[in-house]
Amino acid sequence: MTDTSKKTTKKSQGFSDEERASMKERYQELNQSRTDGESAVLAKIAAMPEPDRTMAKRLHEVIRATAPTLSPKTWYGMPAYAKDGKIVCFFQTAQKFKTRYATFGFSDQAKLDEGFMWPTAFALKRLTPAEEARIAALIKQAVG
Repeated sequence: MTDTSKKTTKKSQGFSDEERASMKERYQELNQSRTDGESAVLAKIAAMPEPDRTMAKRLHEVIRATAPTLSPKTWYGMPAYAKDGKIVCFFQTAQKFKTRYATFGFSDQAKLDEGFMWPTAFALKRLTPAEEARIAALIKQAVG
């Protein structure tokens, strides 16, 4: 028989400052009128610190060239690209959650299914032509 009268003293820390800021950005995005998503994404990219700004600019170019049907928009304060209003892929700076690398990820809307398990996010430290080609191929598959 276990003693259930003992209470844990560990207190939940709640959301981090970064998580709260991200939620606040998302709230603002949802309450904005339908403005030009391209302008919003380009403004977010311009505000990024290096080297993420350079990677985000190049990713934007690759995504727009590979899948012009995707609509740029911000999502939790990040550049993202949507099909029929639903996010397909996004870029997250390393500074967003104080990580050591940026992230390029896909939502569940992306058609990347490969058996019972497949990657949905990729760490990015630098973009070379090889990474750009791989990302372009994944985007083509994602929008199917």
